[in-house]
Amino acid sequence: MENLLKEDERLDYLLAENLRIIQSQSVFSFSLDAVLLAKFAYVPIRSGKIVDLCAGNGAIPLFLSARTNADIVAVELQERLADMAERSVGYNGLDERIRIVNDDVIGIAAKIGYEKYDTVTCNPPYFPAIEASEKNLKEHVAIARHEIHLTLEQAVQSASELLKQGGKAAFVHRPGRLLDIVTAMRANRLEPKRIRFVYPKEGKEANTLLIEGIKDGKPDLKILPPLYVYGPDGEYTEEVRLLLYGQDQ
Repeated sequence: MENLLKEDERLDYLLAENLRIIQSQSVFSFSLDAVLLAKFAYVPIRSGKIVDLCAGNGAIPLFLSARTNADIVAVELQERLADMAERSVGYNGLDERIRIVNDDVIGIAAKIGYEKYDTVTCNPPYFPAIEASEKNLKEHVAIARHEIHLTLEQAVQSASELLKQGGKAAFVHRPGRLLDIVTAMRANRLEPKRIRFVYPKEGKEANTLLIEGIKDGKPDLKILPPLYVYGPDGEYTEEVRLLLYGQDQ
């Protein structure tokens, strides 16, 4: 354990998956968005190849590993976060199934292979790039949240380049960018097939968008039932509780 954690890092539980993950309050901790995307995305169950873009500290690959036996490549630009992800993968004994690549999402297909993957997941930066004078965030967090090194369009393009024909790309984003992401997907041969909106609770506006497309798919978009995070009592809804804690809680 002494060699596992650095600086202010801690080892948290992924309860539903019975796994552990290295996190840091000052550098990076995954959010509910990662959980939602990992459970929303299609994955091949027994075999196949998956890429997770903008992997952060590796939460989505770890979540996916509980759903599939496919090989997973996780791409993360920031060295510190990629290192955290690699140590989490090793701690959970998943080195043979999850490979962490510390590299840029832009042009990544030229390095790990064009059109050879069944599924791509991506939790991209949500917000436009900000001026240095406006940054009140730590650099690691600013890069993860703002389009400083990667725009939505570039993320979608990379996902398309990685996917086989008929492969599926799943993204989590903000509802305000719905038209942007649909436009980018169609411009890159990804036909939107499933959308689900996530709401803090009933009566509130959606604050999260889950969307999945098929490479060279035919137009036929399904809007799935809404997902509510909190019930009237202020506690997690049953669906979210199951996503976070599993059947035994």
